[in-house]
Amino acid sequence: MKRKEICGMLEQMDIDKLNNDGPTSVFFASGKKKKTAIVTNDREFIVVTVGNFIFKKKYRFRRSELHKCCFGERLKDKMLITFTLFIIIINIAAAYHAYKFTHYSKNEDLQRTDSNKLTLIDKVKVLIFGVDNPRPKNLQSPEQQYEIIYLESNKQIECWRIVASESKGNVVLFHGFASEKSSMLGRANEFIDLGYSVLLVDFMGSGGSEGNQTTIGYYEAEEVKTCYEYLAQKKEEDIYLYGTSMGAAAILKALKDYDLKPEGIILECPFGTMYKTVGNRFTNMGVPQIPFVPLLVFWGGLVNDFWGFSHNPVNYANYVSCPTLLLYGEKDPKVTKGEITEIFENLNGKKVLNQYEHAGHDDIYSNNTEQWIKDIIDFMSLCQEDKH
Repeated sequence: MKRKEICGMLEQMDIDKLNNDGPTSVFFASGKKKKTAIVTNDREFIVVTVGNFIFKKKYRFRRSELHKCCFGERLKDKMLITFTLFIIIINIAAAYHAYKFTHYSKNEDLQRTDSNKLTLIDKVKVLIFGVDNPRPKNLQSPEQQYEIIYLESNKQIECWRIVASESKGNVVLFHGFASEKSSMLGRANEFIDLGYSVLLVDFMGSGGSEGNQTTIGYYEAEEVKTCYEYLAQKKEEDIYLYGTSMGAAAILKALKDYDLKPEGIILECPFGTMYKTVGNRFTNMGVPQIPFVPLLVFWGGLVNDFWGFSHNPVNYANYVSCPTLLLYGEKDPKVTKGEITEIFENLNGKKVLNQYEHAGHDDIYSNNTEQWIKDIIDFMSLCQEDKH
């Protein structure tokens, strides 16, 4: 029997109470066998006798040695318990944060959380209590005559249909995270002026659509397919898909997952991977990415029933063969230039990358309207040339 095993046995006893009143008999397990030991206090030493009167062995421990031994074992146990509790707590917190980030709040008085405007106190609150994003509401309606359409997809989604006179084609517009179809009205009006009919879409959880869940483009891809097929079944031709941020990611995934043949796609600031888009938000807040980002990506997928680490628009781009216009604001804090470059390189077919020097993530159109219109006109002409 080893001295370490004896230490483990004595750790279960209160060695400070061992005295000269008489020996103490204890039982312990050594391997598969049960043994008896006699523990006595010999002033300076604690003496442990193992075995019977024929075969026995004595172990002598100085009190200082035994205290050190027992303290070390207790410390290891405490550290293990502390580490285990830390892992459990941080995973519970990550699951809670992931759920709140992908499920809009029903509290209509909340304001959307902008990570670029958070104070130190606000950042601490977000880290502790998670993000509270209100369920997006449509704040305005089209100026033109329009039709409200409800389509059955993975959720029931609400769309606005505006038909241009002598239409050149159809543009389906998809909004970004924590937004809604009314945010796309400015772009839609420009397409109408250029002679295109438009279909503005509320993804699930937003505006007039069903639910309060968002999956950052993962399940929204099926809703892209539903909208495309709605127009295709009406024998509409020259269908273009336009998406911002999450909407752009949903378009890329839809082209990977389904047999869609749009005339062209326009992608505004798509993120490269789920991991990077979550990581960029932590960087903007000045918070270390490890261990929070991998845990949030893991739980963000798990609570929404998909594998978050596989949600990567940069890989979906490999499946795109139609003409693509990629738009990027060089001051975008949420999507890096490297992500855009990698997506662009993976695209097949004709492709154009237009960058806006003074634009961020959400203001390419609003702050660069004239240049945006020119870029759209040039791209639409490119698509028609490719068609003929």
